Amino acid sequence: MATTTTAIPERAEVRVGNARIYVLHNLAELDLDPERAGFDAVICGHSHRPSSERRGTVWFVNPGSAGPRRFQLPIAVAQLEVKGRELTARLITLEVAIAGSSTAVR
Repeated sequence: MATTTTAIPERAEVRVGNARIYVLHNLAELDLDPERAGFDAVICGHSHRPSSERRGTVWFVNPGSAGPRRFQLPIAVAQLEVKGRELTARLITLEVAIAGSSTAVR
């Protein structure tokens, strides 16, 4: 069976409504000032450590990892609500029972 892969860019600019969002894998590689560049949020990963913090006018969000538990960190996702250019970030921790039982969301 042949497989096809598509390269995922290291960085991307995304518009959701009127909001400008900068997405990159590793926050340590951020090479611009997101506030000066007019971004409303920066979404990153790499550490798998869920976090949500507003710095000035910009939300910095790491959704964590929704896959298998890594490094004793919680299994988590993030929700970013967008209304115009107003954003609200929310971290959601997933509690996964062993042996495929139910999954609870907090």
